[in-house]
Order: sequence, then structure tokens, then C-alpha cells
Amino acid sequence: MFTRIQSVVRNIPRGKVSSYGAVAKAAGFPGAARQVVWALRQTKGLPWHRVVAAGGRIALPGEAGFEQRMRLESEGVSFSGSRVRMAECEFVFAPSKKAKRLTTKDTKKHKGKSGSR
Repeated sequence: MFTRIQSVVRNIPRGKVSSYGAVAKAAGFPGAARQVVWALRQTKGLPWHRVVAAGGRIALPGEAGFEQRMRLESEGVSFSGSRVRMAECEFVFAPSKKAKRLTTKDTKKHKGKSGSR
């Protein structure tokens, strides 16, 4: 699951953003926005700053949120107040033939690998 999420995040180009929910859906796991957050936390080298909350909101608190905004502004992402102008800067993923819905079988595989239930 995390490998597919990481691959999707790597495809977001400079100057564009996507939401946690859109990344999850593009990876084939609609409704798994929280897992996108976990994948971003666990992976070094991803352009994590290009993923924002719904509506363009920066969800990270304090300095992390400030850093995210600074990184996005340095890439040319525009803001309206505290939110990204999603109409201008949102990266829309092309429908993928590889993306599939998360099945019960996939969930069991994922849980078995992480050791938590």
C-alpha cells in the first residue's frame, strides 16, 4: 500500500499540489487519506510538502506548516489567505488502469506485514 502511495506522491510536479484524499484515490485506496499521512511520515525523500488537506488547507501545525508553505511558495504555488488556490495549483491524476480498490484480502496482507491489528 505505502509503495503505491509513495509512487503517486512522486508524480506530483513542482508547483502543483494534491490532497491526501486524492492521493489515496489515485493509489487505488479511496477513503485512505490517513494512510497517506502515515506513508509521508515514514518515507524520506518524498515531496511531502505537495500534499495538503482538503480545500488546500495546510494541516501541519506550527513550524512544519510554516515550512510546508515556504516550500510551496518557492515552487510558485499561490495562496489565498492560508489556503492553496486549488483551482490554479491542483494536480489532477489521470485515471489509472493499475489502480484498484482495496479488497479484504489486501487489507489482511497489509495488516500481516505491519504486525498490528
